Formats: sequence, C-alpha cells, structure tokens
Amino acid sequence: MQELKANADFQEKVLKSTKPVLVDFFATWCGPCKMLVPVLEKLSAEKKEELDIIKIDTDQFPELATNYMVQSIPTLILFHEGKPIATQKGFQNKEALEKWINKSLGK
Repeated sequence: MQELKANADFQEKVLKSTKPVLVDFFATWCGPCKMLVPVLEKLSAEKKEELDIIKIDTDQFPELATNYMVQSIPTLILFHEGKPIATQKGFQNKEALEKWINKSLGK
C-alpha cells in the first residue's frame, strides 16, 4: 500500500498500472478513514501480487478528488486497465471489500 506523493504519480501508479488498483480517497482527520487503514493493510499484504492499493489524501490532492467526483470519504475507487470500474463509499470490513473487488473484476 502506497500513499500518493505527487500528482504525476497518479498517472504512473494508477492509470498505467498493469494490475487493478484500489484507490482510497481519505483525509487524516476522518475517523472512518482511520478505521479502514488496517483493513487495507491486510488486503494489501494478501493481494500484493494481484492488486495495488494507493491512498490519496483529499486535502493534499483536491483536484483528483474532484475529477473522480469524490463527495464523501472514505471513497474507494477500483481502477482496471486505467479506468474506474467501481466505487464504494464508507467503511467496509475486509470480507466485504474482497467480495466487492472480486465481483467488480468479474471473479
């Protein structure tokens, strides 16, 4: 799991990725976002060969949040082949996230 450090990284790490990418739009002050961190860390460790997870702080990158119509946080957007294919808002447990990811990817 990585945190986006520059706008240019979004193109490389998300849009050009050969693997599906789960993007977590969050803020440091958001309670549900903090609760999601250990869930995403476990998911990242278990799925590192098949899925990348990128965290984007909406306070540091508001233009990315606007571009992807993020209106509440946490918002998770699953990208595949450079395109957003599914969106999930709010806290989810690991099992629910895995089910949503697999369904979105047609697994």
